[in-house]
Amino acid sequence: MALATALLALTACAPDAEEDADNTVTVFAAASLTKAFTLIADQFEEEHPRAGIVLNFGGSSTLATQITEGAPGDVFAAADETTMAGVVDAGAAADPETFARNQLVIAVPEGNPEGITGLHDLVGLLVAVCAEEVPCGAAARTAIEASGASITPSTYEPDVKATLAKLAINQVDAALVYRTDAMAAHGAVDAVEFPESDSAVNAYPIALLDEATSPNLAAEFIAHVQSDAGQAVLEAEGFQRP
Repeated sequence: MALATALLALTACAPDAEEDADNTVTVFAAASLTKAFTLIADQFEEEHPRAGIVLNFGGSSTLATQITEGAPGDVFAAADETTMAGVVDAGAAADPETFARNQLVIAVPEGNPEGITGLHDLVGLLVAVCAEEVPCGAAARTAIEASGASITPSTYEPDVKATLAKLAINQVDAALVYRTDAMAAHGAVDAVEFPESDSAVNAYPIALLDEATSPNLAAEFIAHVQSDAGQAVLEAEGFQRP
């Protein structure tokens, strides 16, 4: 009886084979997700007191390069499917799922002093866009081509945050950024909608990385992003449901 009791005690104290050895989840996420994922991470940590979410934001293509070159991480959330496909093809992730959508607006100074109503009004102005290798840049190129306007950007920035910053410091007259980033500026800029953005809507995929050190907890984080609570945060920040 004593032996059986001891064995039961040892079994009860043994760690669950399904539990992660590390309670930290490292998330690589597109720069446009900065505010939304910060809020979602806070939600997740409240529900999982022993968990810690480490957020690494940047241009999706830069993050993808870091991942495929061996940077340790658990989750990748990209701003377009093409960038995610590169990570999947490299064998660093599998089975991505779309969790949100986003599209471009023309960000202009508060009050819209140039009276910009669409892409054609940007001809001859100083315009900031993302570099073409990152999702917001690829979307900008698609939208500009769809408009037929002869727009020559004055600067190409590494991500959408840097693109909007050029407008904030008055170095450009306008910037092509995501609706979510213009909303996050809290009235410091005006957002001008334009029809060509419909041809350049970006789907945001999320995936568990193959070398994740906390795969179970990371899968729970992904599920939280896709949950009603996570989706409510994303919608409040201007993202569209998948």
